[in-house]
Amino acid sequence: MTKQNDHPTVKRYNEKKASNATNATIPRLSAVELRTMCLEFGADDVGIVEIDRPALAGEKEDILTMFPWAKSLVCFVGRINRENLRSPARSIASLELQQAEERLNHTAQTLAAALERKGIRATTPAVGFPMETDQWLGKMHVVSHKLVAVAAGLGMMGLHRNVIHPVFGSFVLLNTVIIDAEVDEYSIPLDYNPCIECKLCSVACPTGAIGQDGVFNSINCLTHTYRELIGGFTDWVENIADSKNSRDYRSRVSDAETVSRWQSLAYGPCYKSVYCMAVCPAGDEVIPQYLEDKKQFIADVVKPLQQKTETVYVLPGSDAESHVQKRFPHKIIKRVGNGIRVPSIAAFIESMPRAFQRHNSAGLAATYHFSFTGTEQVEVTVTIKDKTIIVQQGHIGVPDVRMHADAKAWLRVLHKDTSILKEIVFRRIRIKGPLKLFKAFGNCFA
Repeated sequence: MTKQNDHPTVKRYNEKKASNATNATIPRLSAVELRTMCLEFGADDVGIVEIDRPALAGEKEDILTMFPWAKSLVCFVGRINRENLRSPARSIASLELQQAEERLNHTAQTLAAALERKGIRATTPAVGFPMETDQWLGKMHVVSHKLVAVAAGLGMMGLHRNVIHPVFGSFVLLNTVIIDAEVDEYSIPLDYNPCIECKLCSVACPTGAIGQDGVFNSINCLTHTYRELIGGFTDWVENIADSKNSRDYRSRVSDAETVSRWQSLAYGPCYKSVYCMAVCPAGDEVIPQYLEDKKQFIADVVKPLQQKTETVYVLPGSDAESHVQKRFPHKIIKRVGNGIRVPSIAAFIESMPRAFQRHNSAGLAATYHFSFTGTEQVEVTVTIKDKTIIVQQGHIGVPDVRMHADAKAWLRVLHKDTSILKEIVFRRIRIKGPLKLFKAFGNCFA
C-alpha cells in the first residue's frame, strides 16, 4: 500500500482531493445549462425528470438495479424528416429512422462525455437497439424512453402508442441519458394530449393492429412491422434449418425476402410499416397541412400507403389476416411465424392479453380454469366475453371448461413440438367441459 501511495497518479489524486475538500458534494446542475448543452449537441427538445418521479415508479427499481447512483433522467427528442417517413418506398423511410437514431445516440454520447469531464457519472441507453436480448420476451430495454418523455413533458401517447410531441408531432425519436446529479428544476408533463383522435393511424395500419376504439394488438404489429428483426429473424433462421435444400428454402422464402434480409443485416433494420407515424397530423408544425385541406391530406399522405402493393406478414388465422383480406385485398398476405415462444407457464399467462385476437373471439362467452402441475404449479382463470379477455390468478367463479396440464407438456404444445391430441391421449393434458369451447379458446390466439 505504501508503494501505491507513492505512485504519481495516486499522489496527484490525493493532492487534488485535499484541495477540493470543501467542494466534495456535487452541486445541483442548472436545468437551463443542461438543456442548452443537449440542444447544442443535436437534440431538438429536452426534458428532465427526477428518479423519484411517481410516474416512473415502475422504472425506478430496474434503473437503480443497474445504476444505483442514478438521480435524474435527461430525455430528448430528435426530429424525423416527415416526407422521408411518409414515402411509400420503405428504403427511404427506414434510412430516415436509422439516421435519426444515429444522431440521437451521438447526442447522448456527447452529453455523457461532457458531464463526465465535469465529474458527473452518466450512462447512455440506446435509442432502440442494441438491447439486453438475453431477456428476450421480458423487458429488454434498459429504460422506457416513452414513459420518461411523457413524464418530462415532451409529449403524450397517441392512439398509435407512440409519443406525440406538441410541436413536431409523431415525427420524433426519443433518447434518455441517466445522470448522477440532481437538477435545480425538473420538467412537468403536458396538460393536454396532442393526439387529435383523427384515427388516421388506424385506417392506414395494414394489419389492423390499431383499433379505432383504442385497443392495440402489439403481436400483429410486431409480426409485420418488425419482420426483419426481433422474432422475425428467429423465424427466418428456422426456415433455413427446416429446409431440405435450396429449392425447399425458396418455396418458403422468396428471393426478394432473402435480399431484404441481407440488406437489414448489412445496412440496418428495414421496417415494413410505421405508417401510423407517417400519417399522423398532430403537432403544431404538422397540423396545418391537415386542417387546411383534409381531403387533400388523405389523398397525398394516407392513400399512397393504403394503395401500396406489398406483402403483409400475418400469423395464420389472426385478426390481421382477416383485416388484410377485408380492407386491403390488393396487398399480398404471407402467413408466417413471429419467433415468439413463451419459455414458461408464467410467461404464457402474462402474454395472453397481448396475443389475444379479439375479433376471432366474436360470439364467445366462456370461463376457463387452468391448472398446471409439474415444474410450474399454477392456477389461473381466463374469462373471454364481448371480445375482451380477463386473466386472473387462482380459480375464480364457475368454469365452463377445466384444463389440467403438465407444465412441460403444455409448453411443448405451444411450441408445436407435439400435438395436443397426443398429450391428451397420454393424459398429460386433461380437459373437462365442451371441447368446442376449448377449441374456441385456441382460436382466440393465432
